[in-house]
Amino acid sequence: MPGTTGSAEGADSPARERVVLLDSGNRPTGTADKRLVHGPHTPLHLAFSCYVFDAGGRLLVTRRALDKAAWPGVWTNSFCGHPGPDEPMEQALRRRARQELGIGIESVAVLLPEFAYRATDASGIVENEFCPVYRATTRDVNPQPAPAEVAEWQWVDWEDFAAVARRAPWAISPWAARQIPMLDADQD
Repeated sequence: MPGTTGSAEGADSPARERVVLLDSGNRPTGTADKRLVHGPHTPLHLAFSCYVFDAGGRLLVTRRALDKAAWPGVWTNSFCGHPGPDEPMEQALRRRARQELGIGIESVAVLLPEFAYRATDASGIVENEFCPVYRATTRDVNPQPAPAEVAEWQWVDWEDFAAVARRAPWAISPWAARQIPMLDADQD
């Protein structure tokens, strides 16, 4: 059964969240307030994407909240985020899984350590990220997502979501549309 969430009230405020800025070699150059960094001229910064699976091998996909600034209402992988300055990546993944989805994650493994992308949404907001891609598992089959982050969620078979990326990449987030073929190639 799909899950839904309500209003954006009460979610963790990104006001204090800082992102790690990177140079063209993906080396840290400083930090910036997350609220101010995403716009039409977004600088390269560090992020991550995660695909979460349950014990039965189903993938948790999420639909971005309708009031998100970029790609509102778009279906995507389980969750994404930004590690804080000096925050170990696995710690950032665990923190973000709790904040965004209300779940704990286990068996965290990097699948695409060098993934990077740049994309512009319909409103002109640019994502420009060095974004390693991870896989994790969870025992929490009933996520309780933050309404400011997730409008809906669904457990799906990997192949069904991969088929969407192959046949209708415009129907999902640009990062998931690019990551999924690479993840499929790794499994061949």
